[in-house]
Amino acid sequence: MVREGLAGVIGRQRDMSLVAEAATGQEGIQQFRIHRPDVTLMDQRLPDMTGIDAMRTILSDAPNACVLMLSSYEGDMDIKRALLAGAQGYLLKGMEGSELMEEIRLVHGGKRRFSPVIAAKLGEHFAEQVVTRREIEVLQLVASGKKNKEIAYSLAISEDTVHGHLKNILSKLDANDRTHAVMIALRRGMLHL
Repeated sequence: MVREGLAGVIGRQRDMSLVAEAATGQEGIQQFRIHRPDVTLMDQRLPDMTGIDAMRTILSDAPNACVLMLSSYEGDMDIKRALLAGAQGYLLKGMEGSELMEEIRLVHGGKRRFSPVIAAKLGEHFAEQVVTRREIEVLQLVASGKKNKEIAYSLAISEDTVHGHLKNILSKLDANDRTHAVMIALRRGMLHL
């Protein structure tokens, strides 16, 4: 439905034309290779891969491709991953069609674009310590209900090391306990269930 709505809005623009649509990441990559659009709108959540993975493939083939992420994910880590992977901007679904068309025009003109909500989310966590990849792995296992001993076994580390990672995670996320840390990580896009 979102694609159909976007197609309708784009179709009414005098200075734009829709050259292709895709339902999956693989289909999007194939359509990009065929049509080489000026701007590619990419959803973060696709049935076969993430939008970031699809965008990385597109950018590996065409480093100058202009990809604009359009997503319902508004966690700062989701946004950072998209931007670090090469997105020209990150907009939230649900914005007015006329506003989205203007954002597409600006990205086509070479500008990087973020909705005000996105800019605020990025600024809110800008100076915080980064949660490491290993800490994310520990959090993922905590979210799946594993105890420290099980996490240690799964990651081939000691229970003391797990305890140290959890202590760092709680500090970095300003969380009260393990459950609170998981909730914060889910909200910020560090984890997806």
